[in-house]
Amino acid sequence: MIVETLNPSIPMKENKIIEILLVEDNPGDVRLTKEALKEGSVPSNMNVVMDGAEAILYLQKEGKYEDSPRPDLILLDLNLPKKDGREVLSTIKNDSSLKRIPVVVLTTSNAETDILKAYDLHANCYITKPVDFNKFIDVINAIEQFWLTMVRLPSEIQ
Repeated sequence: MIVETLNPSIPMKENKIIEILLVEDNPGDVRLTKEALKEGSVPSNMNVVMDGAEAILYLQKEGKYEDSPRPDLILLDLNLPKKDGREVLSTIKNDSSLKRIPVVVLTTSNAETDILKAYDLHANCYITKPVDFNKFIDVINAIEQFWLTMVRLPSEIQ
């Protein structure tokens, strides 16, 4: 598990650091996501799990994740080892204690069947990862701008 405070020098809005769970098995994409969020304008902690089974353990606070923070936003890859992203998404959206956490599907697949299935499972949005480095950074920045600055997250109400 990677736990890192991103942008510690930026003053927190209402003393709140946004908790992000990144469910991603590609170390390169993890690194790029971390770098993009560090450059952003929102103070955040990003926790990373590398497979779907670990994501479920993290979200259900089991085992080594019993003290893990509840994420305000989940970035979820679909093609994961052990338990794929569709199963993780289904588990999240069928759990009354987790279903309000926004889930952004961030994956390489642009297959219509994957897009439809993700929305059928109540993904909050579906984004196909660009292969170009700069475009990938732009996508992460757009996610940050929309989900972390414009949108009011359920955790802000609790």
